[in-house]
Amino acid sequence: MIFNKKLINNVIINKVVHIQTINLFIITLSRMFKKNFISIIIPYHKKRIFFKETIESINNQSYKNFEVIIVYDDTDKSELNFVKRIIKNFKFKKKLIINKKIIGAGLSRNKGIKVSKGEYVAFCDADDLWNKDKLKIQLNFMKKENILFSHSNYSIIDYASKKIGNLKVPKNISYNKLIKSCDIGLSTVMISESLIKKNLFSSLKTKEDYLLWIQLIRRLNNFKSINKDLTYWRYLKNSLSSSNIQKLVDAFELYYNHLNFGFLFSIFCVLRLSFYALKKKTTIYFKI
Repeated sequence: MIFNKKLINNVIINKVVHIQTINLFIITLSRMFKKNFISIIIPYHKKRIFFKETIESINNQSYKNFEVIIVYDDTDKSELNFVKRIIKNFKFKKKLIINKKIIGAGLSRNKGIKVSKGEYVAFCDADDLWNKDKLKIQLNFMKKENILFSHSNYSIIDYASKKIGNLKVPKNISYNKLIKSCDIGLSTVMISESLIKKNLFSSLKTKEDYLLWIQLIRRLNNFKSINKDLTYWRYLKNSLSSSNIQKLVDAFELYYNHLNFGFLFSIFCVLRLSFYALKKKTTIYFKI
């Protein structure tokens, strides 16, 4: 009986060790495939006119180790077949998530983040464009600097993709600078998967990205930027982000409810943010 008990225990131990070895092998293999893999997340809401050009700019990336996750955020499914037809023509890895109801860009990005497989996550709006070396330059920069968050300068284009301006961001952005003015273009941002999956977008309609950057900079102390135009941000007068009333409402909610600033200081911050936004609009967007 003693011999049998020892034999049984040895068999059990060997099986446990075998299972642990297999699990370790699977985890190691998974990490190998994930290394330097980038997930690109694109919320889609009525961007038919620009979407094909956006996807082409991603497809033309010199760096090819990526997946594209598109989140269709519209109860009107009239453009869904169009989206499917466009992405079908490209060979990159892709996922299409279809929302049952409109939840907004921020929460749609969260859905994409949750199913993403990349070591890094990059964002692109469905009407913006990328420099063909965007991913390659940004990945190399983040590896070299050993950082979890990066962004870059960007060009501003109009409805017809004509360049109308350029925004050069500071080399380093601190928390105190960021709460005054948001110079971080969403489509320029790339974040480590380990960081973004613990810090998601809010349900704000127009300031969801700005709030997330503020929350992240509190953890990282500062953001380093790439001194190159890596994206083209499309300025559309009738877009949601151009709605002045919505911007003011969301900005106040950001400062007062999310950052817990006092009532009067929140109003001051909204006015200051609006001043810098107007300054950018008049001195940069239409400088060329």
